[in-house]
Amino acid sequence: MSEQNHLSVSGNIIDVVNKRIYPGTIYIENGIISNIVEGPVSSDIYIAPGLIDSHIHIESSMLTPAAFARLAVTHGTVATVSDPHEIANVLGVEGVKYMIESGNSVPFKFYFGAPSCVPATDLETAGAVLGVNETKELLANPQIKYLAEMMNFPGVISEFPDVINKLKIAKDLGKPIDGHAPGLSGEGLKKYVGAGISTDHECMTAEEGREKIALGMKVLIREGSAAKNFAALMPLITELPEHVMFCSDDKHVDDLIVGHIDRLVKKALSLQIDPVTVFRITCYNPVKHYDLAVGLLQKGDAADFITFNNLSDLKIQATYINGYKVAENGECYFHIGETKIINNFASRTISADELKIPVQVGKVQAMEVIDGELFTKCNLIEPTVKDGYAVSDTNKDLLKLVIVNRYQNQAPAKGFVYNFGLKRGAIAQSVAHDSHNIIAVGANDEDLLLAINKIMEQKGGLVAVENGKITSLSLPIAGLMTSEDGYMVAAKYQELNTIARDLGSHLTAPWMTLSFLALLVIPELKLGDRGLFDGKTFSFTPLFT
Repeated sequence: MSEQNHLSVSGNIIDVVNKRIYPGTIYIENGIISNIVEGPVSSDIYIAPGLIDSHIHIESSMLTPAAFARLAVTHGTVATVSDPHEIANVLGVEGVKYMIESGNSVPFKFYFGAPSCVPATDLETAGAVLGVNETKELLANPQIKYLAEMMNFPGVISEFPDVINKLKIAKDLGKPIDGHAPGLSGEGLKKYVGAGISTDHECMTAEEGREKIALGMKVLIREGSAAKNFAALMPLITELPEHVMFCSDDKHVDDLIVGHIDRLVKKALSLQIDPVTVFRITCYNPVKHYDLAVGLLQKGDAADFITFNNLSDLKIQATYINGYKVAENGECYFHIGETKIINNFASRTISADELKIPVQVGKVQAMEVIDGELFTKCNLIEPTVKDGYAVSDTNKDLLKLVIVNRYQNQAPAKGFVYNFGLKRGAIAQSVAHDSHNIIAVGANDEDLLLAINKIMEQKGGLVAVENGKITSLSLPIAGLMTSEDGYMVAAKYQELNTIARDLGSHLTAPWMTLSFLALLVIPELKLGDRGLFDGKTFSFTPLFT
């Protein structure tokens, strides 16, 4: 990393505080902007505050915070507002502290929240519980900046005591509260916002965003690896720019090597939206809302900024954090040290008999996958029977789906999925929202068994198997992350995506799709470690009917 304590940078300065662009020179001493001199300069580069992701789950990148930062800075990102919800479901408070420790080990500005909904439901087995006391402990930590997304909006509206107590702790400490309320409207939304919840990143339409902003919320425009809402919410950028921010929510490593928040900035600039407005949304708004210690190119600020070529290409030339050049022309200038391994994995070997599904009278309720959607349908299909057991049938595109509890020794939960597309082999992973048990799908039991047991053996990761041949990506940290080089991890992830498609899956993102088939709160049919779950009735349901 460049060790510059005194430097100057000249160019066209994008002043997001005073809403103007002007030529000048910025002078920096010991990481702080000591002076800014306006006047003609020889350089035609642009200088802007560093980019901020206003809501992200770092774990979704499959990288530790330190490894994530090495990629993010090459795209001009200097800070993230991060919800460690995923690792909290595995390791609780210990997991959140791990994320803070990893983030502190690199010159990047991570701002973590206290996860508000761990576990997401009491209908599945997670690795930890964050109750009121644990939430209070985390929020008392000065490095925890906010209460993370309150997904339990029914609990807010119905005034569940634990939910209300968590909100009160955050409000008493003066810390913002993030929201998560897709489609919530009318009186329910008024009560939700009235409870002190200040943001939402789940808006699907501009009209939904307008209603939430009118009630006092900030709308986070999301463009991640899964959900992409920029096109629908773009009108809010020009209509209500003081009330919106940019975020990615979930960013997979193969997407992160291509771009981060800079891609949202480029999209906005390509639509001829005023550059000062775009950078205020990206930088000024999150700094002010979350009270972040990130500089905004003012005298006395931390020297957190980017330089780039022009307002059309937005090719990031260099990224500075606290006055140090941390990246230039796509190369990160800092490295990460030895990484501590932290996990929660009661691994064991699964037997072939545990995967068998004795046939019963009736059809099976199969989970029908919809490409590009988290929602599923329930499809009643006549099972294929062999030796008295219901089995996968690739001719029907009916595949066995298995969840194995990784925290305690209990029988696997089994079901069937339709429209996943595998013709051969099996895939399995320990990334399964939100409790992150092992989830696997296969065209035959032999490969399915190998895939699950390989995950058990390496205590987390992604595994593909065909005719006994195993390809894997190890995620030894909480079964969710690795500290390995991000480009290497991205290459392995892309290889596994290719293998899944070679095995027959026609899905755009087969691994991502698989990871959400255990998310019980998303209708219509899901599989948890305790069995098949009907998201419409919010109750367990039999496999055969």
